[in-house]
Amino acid sequence: MSNTLVWTFAERCAGARAVEDVRRLFLREVDALGFPYVACASHVDPLRPPPEAVTMLKYPQPWVEHFSIENLAKRDPVFLTAQRQLLPFRWRDRGFRKTLTADQLAILDLAAEAGLADGFTIPLHSPGALPASCSLVFGPDGVDPLNIQNAHWCAVYAHEAARRILREQPFGDRNRLSAREREALEYVARGKGDYAIGVLMGIQESSAHNTVQRAMRKLGVATRVQAVVRAMAEGEILLHDVAH
Repeated sequence: MSNTLVWTFAERCAGARAVEDVRRLFLREVDALGFPYVACASHVDPLRPPPEAVTMLKYPQPWVEHFSIENLAKRDPVFLTAQRQLLPFRWRDRGFRKTLTADQLAILDLAAEAGLADGFTIPLHSPGALPASCSLVFGPDGVDPLNIQNAHWCAVYAHEAARRILREQPFGDRNRLSAREREALEYVARGKGDYAIGVLMGIQESSAHNTVQRAMRKLGVATRVQAVVRAMAEGEILLHDVAH
């Protein structure tokens, strides 16, 4: 994660005091990255969300209304898949589509008619939070792969920031990682893999892997991206140190 855009976004997001501020920041960034539509949201009715739900949404209004009227939050194949797996997935992937029922495929077809034909979904798993995901919709010309990576980081950070504001939980309120775990996550944030982290820290590759995994367990997250974001949000690692 070396793109200055992402670090600038993270700094602005960390300074936000209202969910609406986070929403505006996030939608502006993903639009600049080339995604015409995006939904970074809890898996709830978008027009009648509960108070604890995150809803950062830019979808065609007719589809949003149809989604709400038909109560598709309980049947949406994108939502259901994001709830049971950790890795991002593309809507056109065979591995995703072959598991779907006829009803679920019909939902995707209707979404495509509404302008949501090809997308990429990032599952967002946070302890104590409602099930959530971020779906990024590609335009007709596609998107630069680097922009997908940057949008992934922005989505995780924006969701975490919005969730904490809703819970009135300030940033930097914990201190549960060891110095080695913090160091390892700083290298993860810089895009380093286990082998490089081991070399930089003077330990075996397997030890580097275990250190990162231990930090993830302590932070209660499912992926390395989420671990870095949560560690920054809680003040375990500093954005300035990572960025520079």
